[in-house]
Amino acid sequence: METTLCYISRGEHTLMLYRDKKKDDGNAGKWLGVGGRMEPGETPQACMLREVYEETGYRLTRWAYRGIVAFHSGDWNEDMHLFTADAPEGEPTDCDEGTLRWVPAREIESLPLWEGDRIFLRLLREGRPFFRLSLVYDERGERLLRAVLDGEELVLGEGDQAREGR
Repeated sequence: METTLCYISRGEHTLMLYRDKKKDDGNAGKWLGVGGRMEPGETPQACMLREVYEETGYRLTRWAYRGIVAFHSGDWNEDMHLFTADAPEGEPTDCDEGTLRWVPAREIESLPLWEGDRIFLRLLREGRPFFRLSLVYDERGERLLRAVLDGEELVLGEGDQAREGR
């Protein structure tokens, strides 16, 4: 499966989606950027722009393709195309997947996030150029077991304190 995820900033705030509306949502109770599944024949950029508009009502005029994050858990695999954007245009709408909120960037780390998301959010904050991150979770998809950044194994420590093992 291929998906997209976009973190939209406006000044010192980032638009976050709290997953609290969909039934049987594997992301329930977590905060994420906005995005979704790619449709057949759709490019990552087109999917991201479509999903952002559908979930938020915003149209993006400036964005950057920042990386590919591969998720693995048992037999489940997903390649997520990761984007950042700023200067959204339009009027916000309600999202049927969760609650949208502009969160001060300094508060994002205190939100309930997936362990692997903490790693790529740190890479985005640090301005890391395009990267490829592989995240391996346990069979239930709850605990991060392994992270590989651009071919280098990361040392997993306390929660999100993964670092390059050099």
